[in-house]
Amino acid sequence: MSLTRPRAAAIRAALASLTLAAALGAAPLAGAATQAPAPATPAAPATDSAQLGPQELMQDVSNRMFAALDNNRDAIHKNPEKVFPIVDQILLPHFDTDFAAQKVLAQYWRTATPEQQKRFVSALYKALLHTYGGALADFTADRLKLLPFRPDPDPANATIRTQVTRSNGGVVPVDYRLHKTDKGWKAWDVIIEGISYVRNYRTDLGAEAGKNGLEAVITRLEREGLDVNKSSAGH
Repeated sequence: MSLTRPRAAAIRAALASLTLAAALGAAPLAGAATQAPAPATPAAPATDSAQLGPQELMQDVSNRMFAALDNNRDAIHKNPEKVFPIVDQILLPHFDTDFAAQKVLAQYWRTATPEQQKRFVSALYKALLHTYGGALADFTADRLKLLPFRPDPDPANATIRTQVTRSNGGVVPVDYRLHKTDKGWKAWDVIIEGISYVRNYRTDLGAEAGKNGLEAVITRLEREGLDVNKSSAGH
């Protein structure tokens, strides 16, 4: 997928602030525990997220994320892949990855087989994790600011507004879209400087699927994930 340089930098900033990603996720990444050791120092225990409101959830997740990064920062700088299990353990449970994948694929989700749907969710999450996960190593809690909460007219939806400070001092507005599920609030989209992560990927992958077919898109994402794994294993 081709992203312009400013857009890619903005997406990296947002994903590094809590996720993105990213910000996307699905079932726990297969093989994540074997690709990188578990964090050397355990993160603070999670509160009962199902009982938290959307703003409180994002604050809790960010606090635990930055605590885990601080505890493992030296190891992550030496081997960026050590951030992957941290993301899996802290961020992934709070992302509705299936819902996000459905939004990304749009009409192609409805025509995909159950196996293709499962493969797409896994491959997309893996691609995002490898692309942006390393950026988390350089982020600290003082670079993320949660803005006052504004309730959504629809009580089943919420937008959490934040600001991320870049290394050059620039401030990037980053909004997280959440919806309420039977397991509590789940994030499913990130909006960076007005650019929706889901909409961006839907446009790019939709065009590729329309030209080459959904199977080709899934196969490419899977192949890129395998290529990154092989490259990392060689270090």
